[in-house]
Amino acid sequence: GSCKVPVSWNGPFKPRSNGYPLIIFSHGLGAFRTLYSSVCTDLASWGFMVAALEHRDHSAATTYFCTAGAGTEEWIPFQRVPQGQKEFYFRNKQVHQRAQECVQALRLFQGIAGGRSVPNILHQDWDLSVLKDSLDLTKVAVMGHSFGGVTAVLALVKEPSFRCAVALDAWMFPLENVLYPEVPKPVLFINTENFQTPESVAKMKRLSSRNSQTRIVTVLGTVHEDQTDFAFLPGTLLSRAFGKRGTLDPHKALAITSRATLAFLQRHLELEEQFGQWDELLEGIGDSVVPDAPFCRSHL
Repeated sequence: GSCKVPVSWNGPFKPRSNGYPLIIFSHGLGAFRTLYSSVCTDLASWGFMVAALEHRDHSAATTYFCTAGAGTEEWIPFQRVPQGQKEFYFRNKQVHQRAQECVQALRLFQGIAGGRSVPNILHQDWDLSVLKDSLDLTKVAVMGHSFGGVTAVLALVKEPSFRCAVALDAWMFPLENVLYPEVPKPVLFINTENFQTPESVAKMKRLSSRNSQTRIVTVLGTVHEDQTDFAFLPGTLLSRAFGKRGTLDPHKALAITSRATLAFLQRHLELEEQFGQWDELLEGIGDSVVPDAPFCRSHL
């Protein structure tokens, strides 16, 4: 189809005197860093620095890194659960590595903001040194989709600098029960209608019972892939690849996700913006959104 992004290609970086707040974004199982360009670029357009990770725990579709000095590519392929191993233990180990990689990304940006050079990076068209003194590292959130959603929750336990988390259709299965009481900061769970189970929602409510600022909302007429760029593929192509797709217009679904996220981040990062106009979404009030989980499937 015809896709247009309203930005200038390779435009100059725009410094900001008080620094940009930072969002670390974690992808889902079998996904990759660019699969969430719609939501990440939308949030960036509102004045955030967004860092989309590609995890090295064998949960990405595939990824690689270049060894320092030699410059040769080392590939990390996707790995299924080994035969004979229980999935929980395999995924639990992965989610801990993923959360630690979110912390590593934060450390990287802390160094960059302080003027430290990054020795081993892929070729790019702009110099990371322009970010010196341009990040507000007192205002940092962690965000993710599916496996990345539960990664964001765990990252709150591992790193005090993350002030809140946004979990898109979080896959709660890999997180061990003993950690639920340890999640210290608020979480916004934005769920799609057809993915979550009662058991998963119960785990989210367990967190909300311990933090009054945690919120759970469901976007009606959506499926799990609607929070990725797949939602914007032509219908026939998407249906062939994934089967069923959501009935809610993907642009509308993206707007709900972004606005709810912005309202939540304004509240918990203490931003001086106008995002509070969408506070009702955090209570599940609005067109195509409900609080918690719907009692039955909607007819949207």
